[in-house]
Amino acid sequence: MDKQNAIEVRNVNKDFKIEYDKAKTLKERLVFFGRGNTEYHHVLKNINVDIKKGETVGLIGTNGSGKSTLLKLMTKIIFPNQGTIETDGKITSLLELGAGFHDDFTGRENIYFNASIFGLTHKQIDERIDDIIQFSELGSFIDNPIRTYSSGMYMRLAFSVAINVDADILLIDEILAVGDQYFQEKCYAKLNELKKKGKTIVFVSHSLDVVKSLCNRAIWIYNGKVHEDGNPEEVIEHYLDQVALDHSAERKMALEAGAVGQAMTYIDEPKNYQEFPSSLKYIDSHGWIISDDPNTRLRILLDDEELDVDVTRYKRLDVYKAFHAEYAGLVDIDTLGWKFNLSLENLELGTHYMKVQCVNKVDDVLSETKMEFDIK
Repeated sequence: MDKQNAIEVRNVNKDFKIEYDKAKTLKERLVFFGRGNTEYHHVLKNINVDIKKGETVGLIGTNGSGKSTLLKLMTKIIFPNQGTIETDGKITSLLELGAGFHDDFTGRENIYFNASIFGLTHKQIDERIDDIIQFSELGSFIDNPIRTYSSGMYMRLAFSVAINVDADILLIDEILAVGDQYFQEKCYAKLNELKKKGKTIVFVSHSLDVVKSLCNRAIWIYNGKVHEDGNPEEVIEHYLDQVALDHSAERKMALEAGAVGQAMTYIDEPKNYQEFPSSLKYIDSHGWIISDDPNTRLRILLDDEELDVDVTRYKRLDVYKAFHAEYAGLVDIDTLGWKFNLSLENLELGTHYMKVQCVNKVDDVLSETKMEFDIK
């Protein structure tokens, strides 16, 4: 093993065996005809990764991509079907909420129980228990059974123990996603502190902003393989592009199968509750519309009467950037904006209502924005 590396993963493959009950009824035999009693799910395929000492690495990927499995393999609580994983240094991990704790023990008792699993002696835990309790901010709850704890309280206790066992390598799964914002930020600040001390940190997160701010490096796991490994900004940009493409393909298939599209509409001008003088002949009205259904149209109504007006469609890069993940590959960026001249002539004094709708080919309203204005 290279002395510069904290973790070396070589040619690792991981399969999970799925056992099915035998079909008992005629219906089950017909539905599951041709399926055996055992299937193998190939989770990781030929993974090769070196993580250097002192690096902070974020594992990213969609649900089911294999990133959490890779983290568990690094902790050696599960083992690969093929390949090797070597580590150099003491490891502590936060993988699943409640792992390494006993429900009937109090928080204080669980500190001793959990820290001993990570290799601390009773005397060493005695020396650190005040720091652990103080960081967790559990107060008097520390002497309550943890079966009474919320998920956020579990996380507070688990994290507080993990950072006090003098580990060289810290492995964290999505556990920090639970709990309140204040304590999450406190945890990330502590991870930054450990990073500066030269600790090796590997964590799985769906919070891409955290990966960008905390990590030296990001590894993108896609369909069980290392798809990209490098600068977090670049890897995340490519990851989001692929997520958008995958999403667009799924949505297109769903729409072809009869699913109802999704849409959003917005009116930039006129503003809601705006007032106009009766001498004004027209106003410039504009906004945007976005939908994943290509067979939609824009409908504009004034006081519940559809307007027959010339609408200009134009490019709205700001809208595309804001909704890129949900709609990439499904919309034409050059037609997201709309504008037209709204005539005020022949309108009576008082309040009027304007609606902008996105409707599909059977005139179902997928999205509607309504505003009101007054003519004085």
